[in-house]
Amino acid sequence: MSTLRVADLQAAVDAIVARTGPRTACATPLGLGKPVPLLNELYARVKADPRRHLSILTALSLEIPSASSDLERRFLDPFVKRAFAGVPELEYLRDLRRGGLPSNIELFEFYFRPGAMLAVPSAQQSYVSSNYTHAGRDMLARGVNVVAVLVTERHGKFSLSCNPDLTVDVAKGMRAGGAPCVVAALVNRKLPFMGGDAEVNEDFFDLVVDSPEYEHELFGVPCPPIEVADHAIGVHAAALVKDGGTLQLGIGSVGDAVAHWLRQRHTDNAAFVATATALGIDRRDELVAREGGLDPFGSGLFASTEMFTWGLMTLYRAGVLRRRADAGGGPVVQAAFFLGPRAFYQELSALSDEERSAILMTSVTRVNDLFGEESLARRQRQDARFINICMMVTLSGAAVSDGLEDGRVVSGVGGQYNFVAMAHELERSRSILLLRATREAAGQIYSNIVFNYGHVTIPRHLRDIVITEYGVADLRGRTDAEIAAALISIADAKFQEPLAAKAKAAGKLPRDWRVPPQATENTPERLAARLAPISAKGLLPMFPLGTDFDADEQRLIPALQWLKKSTATWRGKLGLLAALTNEAPTEQEAGALARMGFGAGGGFKEQMLQRIVALALRRTR
Repeated sequence: MSTLRVADLQAAVDAIVARTGPRTACATPLGLGKPVPLLNELYARVKADPRRHLSILTALSLEIPSASSDLERRFLDPFVKRAFAGVPELEYLRDLRRGGLPSNIELFEFYFRPGAMLAVPSAQQSYVSSNYTHAGRDMLARGVNVVAVLVTERHGKFSLSCNPDLTVDVAKGMRAGGAPCVVAALVNRKLPFMGGDAEVNEDFFDLVVDSPEYEHELFGVPCPPIEVADHAIGVHAAALVKDGGTLQLGIGSVGDAVAHWLRQRHTDNAAFVATATALGIDRRDELVAREGGLDPFGSGLFASTEMFTWGLMTLYRAGVLRRRADAGGGPVVQAAFFLGPRAFYQELSALSDEERSAILMTSVTRVNDLFGEESLARRQRQDARFINICMMVTLSGAAVSDGLEDGRVVSGVGGQYNFVAMAHELERSRSILLLRATREAAGQIYSNIVFNYGHVTIPRHLRDIVITEYGVADLRGRTDAEIAAALISIADAKFQEPLAAKAKAAGKLPRDWRVPPQATENTPERLAARLAPISAKGLLPMFPLGTDFDADEQRLIPALQWLKKSTATWRGKLGLLAALTNEAPTEQEAGALARMGFGAGGGFKEQMLQRIVALALRRTR
């Protein structure tokens, strides 16, 4: 069947439903690679015709942020209008949020935006738990007959750009089944053109929709703010990356912190060493000397990572990522998909042909597994450090990364299990799991180092290195008692004795074991004091990788975070009210208050909200 080119979405959907019949099962990429206008048109067609049925099989459906309170609305609305102008929204997500999908439409996802679907029962019920490398197989098992993807075009060639991850493999598997099917592309030349396995000929597609009216703005994910604890974790992790080795890196504020400090290690080594020293990291430490280092990168790193992030791009620009996969050449970065802030897409689009050739966008099975070309992968991925983020770690060394004890899914397994297992298969490689020592919910502080938990993502037999802001626990090959002791020693001091008591009661620690004296100083206050001289020099920035937030918004973010924490309990609310009686807005808060839409006049509620925000701004100055 020759490629059908159309300039109209209705014509495209006509072709899809004519080919697939009354039941359409549409696989579409995670994240940025969804052809949103085409998906919306297909969704609307099936929604209006109860004789048809649509299954959508995907992951990481992106949503434009929305507010849940008046203060959030005041902050978010102007930012959203500026940062997401021209970005289309997925209609199936709107319906899901408003009360559910029509009875003839199903949505199956194998990865959620973290926390986005915790309170959506229908999403929880239709979640498919798969390793990223198995997701394509599972899509095919559910009868996929359409692959719909966003692409870009240049000089008659097409690029899968941000999502070659599963697209090629699912399309091939679908066609091999012999049933009627469609591989459909929507062209958007705002997508960066990437080569390697992402570059395909027109005949890869059965249907191409190409019209300027569908070349919308891309969904940019703003860089998250990085707090003191994130910085500390980032420094500890950066000290365990070996020059000349291989890097895989997870996402979020902690992942960005690691990228920042790897860059600092190379480009501002004095600042990196000073910060490491403040945290008690010594180059003579056995683990640092054997597995990493504090010096700049002489040979550089090769990145083999499922997600190519903005943090990794900054490392590429800084010369940290420069080791070729093979002595005779090969890529500097190989990845299965990319997603990040708008600046990331602009950087990728501006790459020269030579620079672009150093970045291989390829199948997720190639990146996340060794199978198929194991000897090549082993040679390329020398001294690999697989650095990922988790939510909790048990005293047996198991990790909780994707779900809660009651079965609700926070995000998904993604590729984490693959990378942790690979770290144990490759010589001289390590899995490094990162987490903050505590979390706060409804005014309560909870330890993220726990005795046990009713759900785990990484089993205890794959335990390796764990890092919190208070230090590093090297768990590989250790006994259960040694592991429990090491993890308690990087837990928050408030929770160390209760954790030790549980371990002793279970016979996992000797009765006479004591928390090491230096570990009893594991408190946020002590950490802040140790890093105060570093912070005073401006070396702990909130947005080290840049930001789409303006200066007033950057002031407001910590203020609003402080306010949320301070009003989580009745005691906190009463304390806030007491403070308000003695303070009023000053000229220093004027710009940020104006950004929140506060001005002269207004009713009592308006004036109180203004005073509350002004107080928060002063407390977090």
